[in-house]
Amino acid sequence: MGTAGVGTLILAGAPIGRAQDASPRLREALADAQVIAAEDTRRLRRLAADLGVRPAGRVVSYYDQNERGRAAELVEELKAGRDVLVVTDAGMPGVSDPGYRLVTAAVEAGVPVTALPGPSAVTTALVISGLPCDRFCFEGFPPRRPGERARALARLAGEPRTMVFFEAPHRLAATLAAMAEAFGADRPAAVCRELTKTYEEIRRGPLGELAAWAEAGVKGEITIVVGGAPAPEAVTDPAELAAAVAALEREGTPRKAAIAEVAQRNDLPKRVVYDAVVAARR
Repeated sequence: MGTAGVGTLILAGAPIGRAQDASPRLREALADAQVIAAEDTRRLRRLAADLGVRPAGRVVSYYDQNERGRAAELVEELKAGRDVLVVTDAGMPGVSDPGYRLVTAAVEAGVPVTALPGPSAVTTALVISGLPCDRFCFEGFPPRRPGERARALARLAGEPRTMVFFEAPHRLAATLAAMAEAFGADRPAAVCRELTKTYEEIRRGPLGELAAWAEAGVKGEITIVVGGAPAPEAVTDPAELAAAVAALEREGTPRKAAIAEVAQRNDLPKRVVYDAVVAARR
């Protein structure tokens, strides 16, 4: 697949639940790739067997603990003209799974990089959550330590986009409780469990209710979707508009820029805010 004697790095999306979700291109790649870098070699062989494929290439392990060292080895394989297929346990490599370092090393080495699109727990959970999908951000796994987790979530309290998180089942209750504390117990959310699998379950509701539900214990692969922060109410009172401009000026913002920012923040013409500032000065 590569050019000029160089192989191609291929990132393959693996099923997040059912093997039947694998694409025909993934089947072909598993059969043809000269080197397959798998997060778990046993799972890779089980997936191949489920798909009726016998990998012809060399299968090597590629997981978090050996990612840095293995990346250099795989780049040498690519330079030697061999295609390398990267497959994680589920979803796309690099999305909270090994892959990023290898892509970076391949790009630096001038090696072609491509992907075989496939299932993603991030977008699957997002579209079935019942929350806005037009703008979203993926935040991965929250920090494990309570203090670090609380600080990380506090920084996201004002995020207006829908947020998607991964979490381990044994930390779900604590994380939902921390989210309720940081975002508010009434913030809408959804907990998506075992996506595409036999016992798929979607729980929707306010964070406070979901945290109470999770206290009893939850099993399986977990994706959390949380609604973004509601937009602040627009200010229309002239005195409040002038005060907002004055506050920005005290922080060092030039008056013209401060007026423009307050106008944009409240979806008002700049002239309305300017008139409010002039009136306040009088």
